[in-house]
Amino acid sequence: MLRRAFSDFATNSDLKVDDLAAAFRDWPPRVLQRLASDWHVWARDDQLPPIETTDGEAWRSWLFLGGRGAGKTRAGAEWIRARALSQARQRIALVGETIGDVAGVMVEGQSGLLSVHADHERPTYEIAKRRLIWPNGTIAQFFSAERPDGLRGPQFHAAWCDELIKWRHAEATWDMLQFGLRLGIAPQTVVTSTPRPLPLLKRLMEDATTVVTRATTFANRANLAPAFLTEMERRYSGTLLGKQELEGALIENSSGALWRRDWIEQQRVWNAPSERGRTVVAVDPPVTAHANSDACGIVVAARGADGRGYVLADRTLQGRAPDVWARAVVQAHTDFDADAVVVEVNQGGDLVSQVLRQIHPGLAIRSVRARRGKWLRAEPVAALYAEARVSHVGDFADLETELLTFGLAERSDRNSPDRLDALVWALTDLMLQHAPQPSVRYL
Repeated sequence: MLRRAFSDFATNSDLKVDDLAAAFRDWPPRVLQRLASDWHVWARDDQLPPIETTDGEAWRSWLFLGGRGAGKTRAGAEWIRARALSQARQRIALVGETIGDVAGVMVEGQSGLLSVHADHERPTYEIAKRRLIWPNGTIAQFFSAERPDGLRGPQFHAAWCDELIKWRHAEATWDMLQFGLRLGIAPQTVVTSTPRPLPLLKRLMEDATTVVTRATTFANRANLAPAFLTEMERRYSGTLLGKQELEGALIENSSGALWRRDWIEQQRVWNAPSERGRTVVAVDPPVTAHANSDACGIVVAARGADGRGYVLADRTLQGRAPDVWARAVVQAHTDFDADAVVVEVNQGGDLVSQVLRQIHPGLAIRSVRARRGKWLRAEPVAALYAEARVSHVGDFADLETELLTFGLAERSDRNSPDRLDALVWALTDLMLQHAPQPSVRYL
């Protein structure tokens, strides 16, 4: 009953903190301190681990899929805390996209492992050895999806995997982890992630030993800034991007979309070609420069010696002043030894070029002007993907989401696809300026 009351408080925006304080004003401090650290009292139902699968069997994987800020990290950290404290001398794997993500989000983050422990039970953080050691001898080691072979050798009772959809070598890393989960009676893994329809994630969801939990961003409104929630609803309510990033929905292909996920996934590579021709930084500048303005789309792409297009980086910035995004453009030009900067000048005209040249006077700039709508400009570039002539060098989640949600139903969407626009300018310059434009395949 007490847990239900706290859960109602967490999800009821009409209740105030003063109401909660008044209800427990006469409780002894010792009891209140224990209450404050009891996750089972404060957690929402969806943040608590399942007891069993739908078939009544013990689960092997708990897959927590949720929107941005839905409380996934806190749920994962609390599950690890409970496991670590329940039995001495356990071995736990913490796996993230990079070691930096493990340390910065899963361990040191505001909802990470160090923050969810009381002082007397908090593990020792050995940064150099990339591990946590609890007073009872339990050890959690850090692992990166960039190096799947790092999971060869160690063995574990449990594991926490964060943002599986961002892992560079997802299949290999997951396989190596499974071989290592061989200690205790029933090794288990919690996976916390925003959903994207990757093959590995879909297989996990369909596995009989997996329990899937879903949560939206708005379910965690008690712990999020009201201005953030208002802005997210204003910008993304009703859009496919909002369904994925806020509602935690698994979006396959948008009906009528120009891009398909398999076109991207099948051609994805992890290393840029050793030999390449021209490299450009394409810029889609915003009209205004405040927190709620459109982003400045900045995409780096190159034409390989094999004649294919390679998307090298997405350096897009949100709500920044012209001098800030201009410096980011120049930095991208330097980092990738680009040959030119391609800038759309419909909004800012010559002013955009002037801002860039103030920072880098000798910068080679090609100005382009949109004479057709976004859809018509994007069609021939989407056709390059359909013909397997473009590879993404790495995983660009935000950019790819814009591509996959840009369909017939989204043509009048009030949100500007700034990353997509920059990508279109880059690949048009590299691949289509002096070549016949192929016809696109509609979905």
